[in-house]
Amino acid sequence: MNKIVVLLLLLSIFSFTLQHKIRKEVNLVIDIGNTVAKLAVFDKEEVVEVLRGSNHSLDCLNMLCNKYPIERGIIASVITLSNTIRKQLAKQPIPFLELTYRTPVPIKNYYKTPETLGMDRLAAVVGANYLYPGKNLLVIDAGTALTYEFIDAEGRYWGGNISPGIYTRFKALNACCDKLPLIEKGGDIPEFGYSTETAIRSGVIKGMEFEISGYITLMQKKYPDLLVFLTGGDKFSFDTNLKSIIFADRFLVLKGLNRILNYNVK
Repeated sequence: MNKIVVLLLLLSIFSFTLQHKIRKEVNLVIDIGNTVAKLAVFDKEEVVEVLRGSNHSLDCLNMLCNKYPIERGIIASVITLSNTIRKQLAKQPIPFLELTYRTPVPIKNYYKTPETLGMDRLAAVVGANYLYPGKNLLVIDAGTALTYEFIDAEGRYWGGNISPGIYTRFKALNACCDKLPLIEKGGDIPEFGYSTETAIRSGVIKGMEFEISGYITLMQKKYPDLLVFLTGGDKFSFDTNLKSIIFADRFLVLKGLNRILNYNVK
């Protein structure tokens, strides 16, 4: 009987220790973009759940904090944080790291104006470098803006370029050209448009594909071992040679933020 009691006691202690250990590995990552906010729960390096919502109010924050044993969080934003969001964060019982250009990161940042660098851009290269260390990497993020970032095999981030994203291009044509309609990206994409709608869609999407392919080809000439990360959600078509070096990861920015958070607590 005593042996059973001792065994149960040991199991209880082990269970408590394991739960306590797991608790310290659960992170909440918040990425606030120009259009939406993404909230992700990480168990160590694994993505457990991702939710999308307004970038002015984190309505699902309480639910996630009650659902998971979250110990700490990180928030990165490309817009000014609203007072609503700051109040929501302040009510949570966990510490939040707000990512800024002063936050230590596990790469060497050679961007000449780090105070103007979008935190999503920084997080993307950190994520890519973490997943493929020791590689020359081109990171392409297709969101409201289409961005290109380069980080070399030594972990040195040299900067990148910013171009309009799909919807930004659609909106620009509609706003600047009186008779051009605002269209959606979904639909037929012929080689040459047979209507104004297909002409705009094909022109924008195929133009972006040629732009992306051009950047990749240019960088391949300088770095033959180049690997490419494509994130942001938008899908494009590439020829077979380019497909072989492109890795699609829609959670790359979130993974980079999780990496930065862990880097700052160890």
